[in-house]
Amino acid sequence: MTLSLPCRPGTPLLLVLAAVSAAAQPPQTTPRTAPAQPTVATAIARPRNPIPAEVASAGVTRFSFIAYGDTRGRRDGTELQYEHSLIVESMLRTITALDRGPDPVKFVLQSGDAVVNGGDARQWNVSFVGLINRLTTEGGVPYYLAPGNHDVSSAAALEAPARQAGLANYLRAVGQLIPPDGNTRRLDGYPTYAFGYGNTFVIAFDSNIAEDSTQFRWVRAQLEGLDRRRYKHVVAFFHHPAFSSGPHGGPTIERPTVAVRARWMPLFRKHNVDLLLTGHEHLFEHWVERYRATDGTRRRIDQIVSGGGGAPLYSYTGEPSLTEYVASSGADSVRLEHLVRPGVLRGDNPYHYLVVHVDGDRLWFDVVGVDWGTGFQPYRSARVILSDSARVP
Repeated sequence: MTLSLPCRPGTPLLLVLAAVSAAAQPPQTTPRTAPAQPTVATAIARPRNPIPAEVASAGVTRFSFIAYGDTRGRRDGTELQYEHSLIVESMLRTITALDRGPDPVKFVLQSGDAVVNGGDARQWNVSFVGLINRLTTEGGVPYYLAPGNHDVSSAAALEAPARQAGLANYLRAVGQLIPPDGNTRRLDGYPTYAFGYGNTFVIAFDSNIAEDSTQFRWVRAQLEGLDRRRYKHVVAFFHHPAFSSGPHGGPTIERPTVAVRARWMPLFRKHNVDLLLTGHEHLFEHWVERYRATDGTRRRIDQIVSGGGGAPLYSYTGEPSLTEYVASSGADSVRLEHLVRPGVLRGDNPYHYLVVHVDGDRLWFDVVGVDWGTGFQPYRSARVILSDSARVP
């Protein structure tokens, strides 16, 4: 390299050498910094076809909706949830296929555990939100999420520090989808809400804080205030099942399960809730609780555990002990039937979702297995009607 430095005659040698050294240094640049990561989750896009005001759908008696749970994946925070993407692709095909028929899909319910660590905004933004945007924009349907323990932690109190980052991300992600604070169908500050469509009323609550009295009183008030002449069906969706036979159930009785059994199941019996949609166990199973209603008639609650949305699959571990639960039901005279047990091998329990059909007084659903689970038939078919007397359509 040749340097050409303008020097006046008589310039001291030391100054000349200093100029040479400075000219030989590489140019100084401002160091680049990595772009800041967002501190909260990105909001899921609004649905192209939102649920209308309750009064506007009062005459609707036939439609369908999709239900599933546990979408958290092994790549959360680095790329889209691959297994969940297979579910979403299948759902979009189902939505299209039913769109012009008698029972189009009107919304999707997810029972929790959207991501592995709900306190990490990257997991929502990189791995989950984009997939749900496809359902709300391409599919055009509203999407409703109940919080799981991976979303908001397993802390038992609403204000527990461990919950705060996950709860903030959850509320930000679903902020354009659920009723806002101040709405009669939303418990302010809680991930607890409800909505009505046609002849069906739907409630989501946070089973991580199942002992919370404020949440319990709010849900009870919603049920007490319902017009049951219109709302023939009441559906509750939440994360922790009352009964299950996977690694979270069987001989294990987790804290939220204790509260769901002791407080929430008697409430659901009192108000004749038809259907409970839960997850937490990454498998499929179906429980029927039969009981004596306040009017003396025998009724049933169907509890579906559907945790095949993409999380690592589980298998059967054993039956839960229900002797104490049945004995405590008193005049309700509860009897339980484990209608469908999950398989002992993980390969028996595929990724799946449900298509729940509403037709007047009838409810039935199809179980849709995905990927290698295509053809999954837990009832010796993929369809079951939620009644003791009606035949499968």
